Amino acid sequence: MAVFVALGAFLMTLAGGWTAQRVTDRRHLVLGLAGGLMLGVVGLDLLPEALEAADREVFGVPAALLLFVAGFLLAHLVERLLAARRAAHGAEEDGHRSPEVGLTAAAAMVGHSAMDGVAIGAAFQVGGGMGAAVALAVIAHDFADGFNTYTLTSLYGNARRRAVAMLVADAFAPVAGAASTLLFTIPEQVLGAYLGLFGGALLYLAAAEILPEAHHEHPARSTLLCTVAGAAFIWLVVGIAE
Repeated sequence: MAVFVALGAFLMTLAGGWTAQRVTDRRHLVLGLAGGLMLGVVGLDLLPEALEAADREVFGVPAALLLFVAGFLLAHLVERLLAARRAAHGAEEDGHRSPEVGLTAAAAMVGHSAMDGVAIGAAFQVGGGMGAAVALAVIAHDFADGFNTYTLTSLYGNARRRAVAMLVADAFAPVAGAASTLLFTIPEQVLGAYLGLFGGALLYLAAAEILPEAHHEHPARSTLLCTVAGAAFIWLVVGIAE
């Protein structure tokens, strides 16, 4: 049943990616919406789950928050190192983004989707009602995951085929994650640590890359409204799941 339900997440992920690539003539709106979706996923979904799962403190600070900050700094460090490498090879930094950053971010999205599948499988082990509730939340926000995976990959200069490949991998990830629960389960604290680290990296990409790019050439009110709508959509999904 968990694997069957995960197929719904598979279809919603593909739908999100398809939407992202079909509205390229409104790129600033796509990026604004993606930034809002990512902000909502981090602040309203990932971080609360990370704090609940990894409830241990280190020097008075929740471990999940420390890993959240570490993820933000790690994403910044990786991007700066890649930019420095490009500059050393004679490329101008302005206007040139490192494709590796997009692929790394998309790979993290794939890992997150796999964890979504694990969550579905674990919830069905608890009971059918719990499984249905978790599945509803995962399927709803996997549209945003597919949208963001395609947008992140293509934003950093990767070819369309790479963006599609990462989208397909992201779509299959929840199915594989749900199937894996037939064999093992992930300790809750490990899952919380991963969510904290991933949330910090995702917030960096949204705040430092996607939203500035969205408003760079089109500082329109419609772009801002798309960002707010993206965050509000995730709030709605989280509220329904609760």
